[in-house]
Amino acid sequence: MATIGSAARRTELAEFLRSRRERITPEQAGLPPAPRRRTPGLRREEVAQLAGVGVTWYTWLEQGRPINASTQVLDAIARTLKLDTAEHQHMHVLAQVPDVTPAQGDLDALPDTLQPILDAMGHMATVVNERFDMIASNARFDAVFPSVLAQTGPHRNTFWCTFMLPECCHPFVNRHETIPPMVATLRASYARHIGDPHWDAFVQDLLRRSSVFAELWSRKEVAEFGRMRRVFFQPAVGQLRYEMNSFGVHGTPGARMQVFVPADEQTRVAEQRLLAGDARPPVVLDCGHTWEEWIHACPSA
Repeated sequence: MATIGSAARRTELAEFLRSRRERITPEQAGLPPAPRRRTPGLRREEVAQLAGVGVTWYTWLEQGRPINASTQVLDAIARTLKLDTAEHQHMHVLAQVPDVTPAQGDLDALPDTLQPILDAMGHMATVVNERFDMIASNARFDAVFPSVLAQTGPHRNTFWCTFMLPECCHPFVNRHETIPPMVATLRASYARHIGDPHWDAFVQDLLRRSSVFAELWSRKEVAEFGRMRRVFFQPAVGQLRYEMNSFGVHGTPGARMQVFVPADEQTRVAEQRLLAGDARPPVVLDCGHTWEEWIHACPSA
C-alpha cells in the first residue's frame, strides 16, 4: 500500500508541476520575450535555472522519479512557478515534506458533544469531512434539503449530489459559479489521501459518471476552504440565497462546519416557513417531476 501510494503521489506531483509550469510565460518569469513556442509556458531548463536547481534533477521530479526534495528547494520552485498559498501547500503535501501533518482517517460520525451545538445554531448548518461526506446537519438544513437527506452510505455526499442530480431538478442554482472552487478544494484534500482505496474509488466513480467533474479535475487547480455565495432552489419556496462560511472543528481532524447565513430577508422568511412546516411544494414541478421524484432525483448507485 505504501509503495502504491508513494508512486501515485509522485505522479500527481509531477503532473501538478507540469501544469503550473505551462501556465507561466517567460515574460511573467522575468525572462526576455521568447520566439513562438510549440508548447505553452516555461521550459524545464528555465524553471531549473530560475529556481537554482539542476536541470536533470528537476526533469526527474517532473517525471515522477523517486527523488528527495528539501523544503528550501520546493520553496524556490514555488516562487518560480508563482504558486499561491494553497498551491504551495499542495506541493508540500504531495512531496511529503517533514513539516506537513499526516492525514487522519475520514470522519464518519460526529462526536456526541458537537451535535447539540449544531442543533442550537440559529442558522442552517452541516458538518462534512474532507471528502465532503455529510456527517451531520441541523433541522434548518434538513428542512431545506430533503433531497440530500434521502441519500445513504457513500453517496450522502455534497459532490455526489452536485454532479449526479439532473439539470431540471438541481437545487444548486449557481453551481456553475461555485463548483470549480469546490473541485479545487477537493483536490487539495485528495493530496493527503492518495493511495486510500475509499478516496481513489470515490474520485474514479465521479470521473466515470460526470464529464463536467472530469474536465474540472483535469485542470489540477487547488484551493482552500473559504466563504462562498450559494443560491438554491427549493420547490416549496423558490430561490434561497446564502453566504456560506466554513470553519474547522478543533479536535476533530478533517471536519468542517459549513454555516449558511441568509443573504436577504426573503430567504430568512422562507427558511422559517420551511422549518415550521408552513410551506407546501407543488404536487408536480415545472419540469414535470413530482415532489417525491425531486427528493429522490439523485441516483444512489
